[in-house]
Amino acid sequence: MLKMFKKKGEPVFRPAPGTVLELSEVPDPVFASGAVGEGFAVSPSEGSFRSPVDGELVLLAKTLHAFAVRTDAGAEILVHIGMDTVKLKGEGFTAHRAKGDRVQQGDVIITCDLAQMALLVPSMVTPVLVANGGDFAIAETQIGAANGSPVITVRKK
Repeated sequence: MLKMFKKKGEPVFRPAPGTVLELSEVPDPVFASGAVGEGFAVSPSEGSFRSPVDGELVLLAKTLHAFAVRTDAGAEILVHIGMDTVKLKGEGFTAHRAKGDRVQQGDVIITCDLAQMALLVPSMVTPVLVANGGDFAIAETQIGAANGSPVITVRKK
């Protein structure tokens, strides 16, 4: 089974319905350059942000603007909700899970009112990054993937 994982990798899904974007299209130069990690982004059409993979919720930012899930294979997938949302100090976000929880792909982690957020921050484009890129690489990318299909596949280097 481990050999199968190494060949195929682990699928990573979009954390919210919406348009999938190349990371270079993120309206923030740090994310767009890949300096924070490789991945993709979503311009969300609704405010329910879900786990993009099965695993353990290893980060739930105090300000609720970001979370990360570590898969059983060890890939850490970071979801950063919107741009400059850390400045809101958690206002407008609701957490539905806690750090340390076991989550399945599709489980709701954080919700917010997108219309309200649009008034407070420059963009709700949400980067989805491989946080431990030293250990894991993106094996496949399907930016045009339909909702419910993996956008990227990651595998151990």
